Amino acid sequence: MLEIITSNYLRALVVAFVTLIVLRVLYFIIERITLKLTIKTKTDLDDLIIQKSSKPVTFLVLILSINLGIKELLLDNSVSAVILWIYQSLLIVSVAYIIHSIVDIMVSRSWKKRSRANRGVIRELSSFILGVLKVVLIILVAVYILHLWGVEITPIIAGLGIAGLAVALALQPTLSNVFSGMSVILDQTIMVGDLVYLDSETKGVIERIGLRSTRIKNFDNEMIIVPNSKIAEGKIQNVALPEEQSRVVIEFGIAYGSDIEKVKKLVLKEIKTIKNFIEKPEPVVRFTEMGDSALKFKAYFYVDSYENRFLSIDEANTKIYNVLNKNKISIPFPQMDVHIKK
Repeated sequence: MLEIITSNYLRALVVAFVTLIVLRVLYFIIERITLKLTIKTKTDLDDLIIQKSSKPVTFLVLILSINLGIKELLLDNSVSAVILWIYQSLLIVSVAYIIHSIVDIMVSRSWKKRSRANRGVIRELSSFILGVLKVVLIILVAVYILHLWGVEITPIIAGLGIAGLAVALALQPTLSNVFSGMSVILDQTIMVGDLVYLDSETKGVIERIGLRSTRIKNFDNEMIIVPNSKIAEGKIQNVALPEEQSRVVIEFGIAYGSDIEKVKKLVLKEIKTIKNFIEKPEPVVRFTEMGDSALKFKAYFYVDSYENRFLSIDEANTKIYNVLNKNKISIPFPQMDVHIKK
């Protein structure tokens, strides 16, 4: 049939048009069949990948059709070579776009599955990863396209290496914090809402974990901004780990001569009435020391959350003081008797 068409341009147009129609119909059929199959799967990841890949695949079909049509023009070798370079360049760009789209979907889904407290952190990390991936893809595609067009890429690669080294040295403190932030986020040793102790002066609740720094709100309602490198390298006490329940220790003293067993029973009974008290592990009252002016005890019990720890300390101290007073058990204060010899 093509032999009847004498004009090369008309023949090229027909080939390109027919190829485009055939490939587009074929892709439409494959897409519909694939979508029907993906409906049966438990995840929607495959559906999103197919939808996201639709435009770049259509573009690939278009440039393939145009390339087949141009071959019918019987152009000179030099012109054909240029057209081939253009075709290959567009093909590489399309494939890179598809790769970026698929990674974008997978990374975006990773932070959407996280808890709300940690979702913002994962989103920020996802944006950073996608940004780095985009820059790397652009550089790789650009270098490869230049190579296709006959440009010497060795000096370019060397220049990129030197430029990258210079930037890395200039941004060393910032990059250190960024990679430390990524380590903290991925390790999940601290999360938003956790009560942490960094040192004797830095303690509070994690408000936000960024790529460069972490924000901690202390008990005076002040915001402390700590570089991530300090958090990654330092020792952190996380009250929220390994689980939310927290132990409370109450110290108190009674006068010499008091009934020790009675005191233990009274205090233990009061502890079990505390609002946020939990039964496991079991509470216990220990006689720890015979001090200079008092018999010293420690009461150990657990509450459901570290957030309720300070309220429980207040409630426990109040209940212990009241029950000791009610039962006429003296609570001595530190004193010293001085005997003077005449």
